[in-house]
Amino acid sequence: MQKYGQHFLVNRGVIDKITDAVVHNARGSLVEIGPGKGALTNALLERGLNDFTLVEIDPKMTARLRLTLPDYARLNIIENDFLRLDRALLPAGDITFVSNLPYINAAEILLKVLETSGFKAAVFMFQREQAARLCARTRTRQYGALSAIFQAFARARSICRVSPGSFSPPPKVDSEVLLITPAENKMFACAGHKENFKELVKTAFAYRRKTVLNALVEVYGKNKDVLAKTLNAAGVKISSRAEELAPARYADLAQKLEGVIF
Repeated sequence: MQKYGQHFLVNRGVIDKITDAVVHNARGSLVEIGPGKGALTNALLERGLNDFTLVEIDPKMTARLRLTLPDYARLNIIENDFLRLDRALLPAGDITFVSNLPYINAAEILLKVLETSGFKAAVFMFQREQAARLCARTRTRQYGALSAIFQAFARARSICRVSPGSFSPPPKVDSEVLLITPAENKMFACAGHKENFKELVKTAFAYRRKTVLNALVEVYGKNKDVLAKTLNAAGVKISSRAEELAPARYADLAQKLEGVIF
């Protein structure tokens, strides 16, 4: 495995499915995160896409891309960690993202993309288990903090599943490609409400063996009766556990907890 944990996609059939999804759903400028050796980049060029941005963390891969990609494509190659990249370095306006995401920090990259101004679509490959968590329903084992936060911001549709043999070197797990688009219904009244929602979700799932009420008492040390009344006002039973609450319920509860714990 390479220094940055890359598993390079080599299956042309999968590359074509990702490319099709980008071509049919792209809006605005295109940004590819972690292009590696450029297999997907070249497939996008073959489909007539050019003048887009590549963000690559590995200096060796960046040098290779600059040497091998055609000048006519007018590609903007940025050598940087996407998680540390300033929004000002990305194209202005609407953006579509595409990536064979590194398993190690796929969730972090996804959440940054979802909060990037102008985000309109993403075609991302995840570890199969993580893809299942993103799309998990309430009251299931897979439903967790990532599920609730992701579903508050976006919707996902499966493009294809990918076997380990589609990569070099092959990972030990299956993967899945998802088409991700912003949620149509906006749940948050302001930036503060959004941040409180995320903190609430993370707190509840950090103590998922407790009720949400007891988790809040444990972390914030507030009066239990006051918190119980606030939960009831948000339509949350005091016996509810983290996995029972849908994202919209968390959003409503976060708003009602303003002035109580936030």
